[in-house]
Amino acid sequence: MTISQTIAKELNIKVTQVEAAITLIDEGNTIPFIARYRKEATGQLNDEQLRDLNERLTYLRNLEDKKKQVLATIEEQGKLTDELRKAIEDAATMVAVEDLYRPYRPKRRTRATDAKEKGLEGLAAVLTMQYTDKPMEEEAKAYLSEEKGVTSVEQALQGAMDIVAESVSDSADYRNYIRGITFKKGMLYSEAKTKSEEPSVYDMYKDFSSPIEKMSGYRVLAVNRGENEKVLTVRIEAPEEDILRYLEKQVIVRDNPNTTPYLKLAVADAYRRLIAPSIEREIRNELTENAEDGAIKVFDKNLTQLLMQPPITGKVVLGWDPAFRTGCKLAVVDATGKVLYTVVIYPTEPQNKIAEAKSLLKKIINHFGVELISLGNGTASRESEKVIVELLAEIPQKVAYAIVNEAGASVYSASKLATEEFPKLDVGARSAASIARRLQDPLAELVKIEPQAIGVGQYQHDMNQKKLAESLGGVVEDCVNRVGVDLNTASVSLLEYVSGINKTLAKNIVTYREENGRFKSRKELLKVAKLGPKAFEQCAGFLRIRDGKEALDNTGVHPESYEAAYKLLDKLGYSAADITAGGAKGMRSKVKNTAALAAELGVGEITLTDIIGELEKPSRDPREDMPKPILRSDVLELKDLKPGMILKGTVRNVIDFGAFVDIGVHQDGLVHISELSDTYVKHPLDVVKIGDIVEVRVLSVDEKRGRIQLSMRSEEAAARQAAAKANGGAQRDRDNRGGNRNEVRGGNRNDNHGNRRS
Repeated sequence: MTISQTIAKELNIKVTQVEAAITLIDEGNTIPFIARYRKEATGQLNDEQLRDLNERLTYLRNLEDKKKQVLATIEEQGKLTDELRKAIEDAATMVAVEDLYRPYRPKRRTRATDAKEKGLEGLAAVLTMQYTDKPMEEEAKAYLSEEKGVTSVEQALQGAMDIVAESVSDSADYRNYIRGITFKKGMLYSEAKTKSEEPSVYDMYKDFSSPIEKMSGYRVLAVNRGENEKVLTVRIEAPEEDILRYLEKQVIVRDNPNTTPYLKLAVADAYRRLIAPSIEREIRNELTENAEDGAIKVFDKNLTQLLMQPPITGKVVLGWDPAFRTGCKLAVVDATGKVLYTVVIYPTEPQNKIAEAKSLLKKIINHFGVELISLGNGTASRESEKVIVELLAEIPQKVAYAIVNEAGASVYSASKLATEEFPKLDVGARSAASIARRLQDPLAELVKIEPQAIGVGQYQHDMNQKKLAESLGGVVEDCVNRVGVDLNTASVSLLEYVSGINKTLAKNIVTYREENGRFKSRKELLKVAKLGPKAFEQCAGFLRIRDGKEALDNTGVHPESYEAAYKLLDKLGYSAADITAGGAKGMRSKVKNTAALAAELGVGEITLTDIIGELEKPSRDPREDMPKPILRSDVLELKDLKPGMILKGTVRNVIDFGAFVDIGVHQDGLVHISELSDTYVKHPLDVVKIGDIVEVRVLSVDEKRGRIQLSMRSEEAAARQAAAKANGGAQRDRDNRGGNRNEVRGGNRNDNHGNRRS
């Protein structure tokens, strides 16, 4: 099966789609460009499918390279048989290739190599052939040699068994079977390294066991973290009796009392000393990789939703970075994000200068026309929120506030980028400005921060950082290109995520803009240093120019389709002025035969449909369809919450075992996976996503520990469940409700910064 056929089968798409995508990728086209402007070629594969395809393509090509390397090495040794060649060529994974290569791979010095150097291979052959009618002790005497250092029968027999053990260990078939049965029947155990009565985030895992095949991703990452922090010891227990029985059946083909006892010892040694440790490492690695892949997918989805939150445009915003001792940093930004004013106030402990802070805030709101306050959710957020609510009740202006996840704001404010952007502002003022801008345009502001630093994942600091960074970088790239970028206002940070533009080109674009003024047309991009025709092809369609020379430059129509677009406008009775005036309204209804019109214009049907969509609604922002942030004017306290209360909230983070929802108090509440729906939920992302506005019911409040349990299930379903419990009913929603509600959230301790606001 070819690489294209393999990928097509795995992704459930056509081989022709895969081949077209591979050709386009190999030609240097970016994923966003292919997804948006080469739909005819790929059969409309979207960016997520294309990234999956590209990832598998890279893996399978590396696998082919590995096979060639292994085949060449074995052939050089003169040991390559037709059977072995076919087995290697048919291997579907790197692990399978490594298993087949193991016997031929250069080894470090082992007990078996020592035994071979001592001339004991013949004795090992006697053992494995199992024909001898003499006791093995008699056979061993022929191999005693003072010169080679074999001075006793026991030593000779041990050396022979070492050779047999290594041979058994090197068998790809044996290892494959053992790996499979260990995964299927093995258990994973974790225990506390030291006994302690102190509560810990790892309490659940201090005496924990689970079948390996049922280990969920977040549990794998939790025990890994506990092990890395030297709190837990983790081990895998395989079905040893089954494995030894299997190996003995494979190795011992004759019931020879002279050889069988020694072969059993060699088999047991092969498994316990050589195979088991390496299989345990492989399974732990596989569990970790699968868990990481799952966590990265969740992070990808969460980050997409966060970046695609709708901007709040046209408002003057006051950014508020809360703190205690050092004071609350404020920054006023105008509707374009320009910083107008910064100051520090001290309404919180220990200064408690509330009256003074309110007085200044009233002047700021009045002077700058502040319409919205963007409050960070970090330390002292709760106390700041109280001051804001009191203030809003005292002023005549209609001002609302919103809680903004400030994860990564401190990272950005201390970065080189922030220093270049705000050379005259201190770190605190930069952070406040960033918090304000996050409400105005989350995408434009969040691209300035490493995606890993945005707290919308789980265990992101414990996983493969290169893999995580690549995946999240792809997410940001897709979001930026889906929305489009204003060429005349975009920062370097935003531009470098545009298809075909790297950091150097992004800087060159900004430099050109500073030296020559606004871009008048997309074509002018070709005057930017180092931006050639290929880069132009990749980026032009994603860059927008408002009030430029060319009306189509403010749409998602690619310059390669301008001629077709103008023919279409002319044919249907529109002009460029219609686009500038807000769009060619009703164009779609005038097209009776899309296929015939596409052929006439010389474009594909899909491209024609996209062009019509762009001409009808030029510069449409896809984020408009997302839930708007909740703007507040009052505040709830933890003590105000009572079981049964119905509230609206914003989903702040989604993880494997549930979702955290901001309901307007200082602590986000948890909707456990068992409370997300009346029906079975395989994963929380099937039900909710970051930014969703949801209605929740308070289940319980633990003020002491700052925990809020919420539910999105209907009251009818909850009542049925309560009745079932009262009647001694079945286990709670058996398939979906098995998770321990009090599971340790070790993975969120450092990662979900947005879940605890004070």
